[in-house]
Amino acid sequence: MPGPRKLPTREELRTWREFVETTQALSTLLAARLYSDTGLSPGDYAVLLALSEATDNRLRSSELAAHIGWERSRLSHHLGRMQRRQLIRREECATDNRGADVVLEPTGSEAFHAATVPHLRAVRELFIDALTADQLAAAGDIAAALQAHLRGPRPTE
Repeated sequence: MPGPRKLPTREELRTWREFVETTQALSTLLAARLYSDTGLSPGDYAVLLALSEATDNRLRSSELAAHIGWERSRLSHHLGRMQRRQLIRREECATDNRGADVVLEPTGSEAFHAATVPHLRAVRELFIDALTADQLAAAGDIAAALQAHLRGPRPTE
């Protein structure tokens, strides 16, 4: 049986808190800018981005949920709101009557394309311009390392 796990040091905890607080602040600022500039929420943008990149601008709802990392029930409620705004539509799946396809509507495509430049400008202003080229490269390395670690095997208790 393994021994007790080592707890983070004070310095490690300081770094962790700075990382969490900064990413939360950045996310909040980007979301506010996206909404004020375009009227889209980050959830709207994530759905529209995924659909705009999909073949024929359509995805099974289960594939869309997995792609954006949402629970299916959360996605279902969000899609209802987007459908009422005519950004997307849901259709019965032609190959499986248990599933539904989510389809990008022309209004949704227009909203996504209109939002892209303001959103990318905010990303540049709030994230990229705050870092040197070396810091940006390090941030990419850190993000990749964290993603690999989180996808890796889970330690057993």
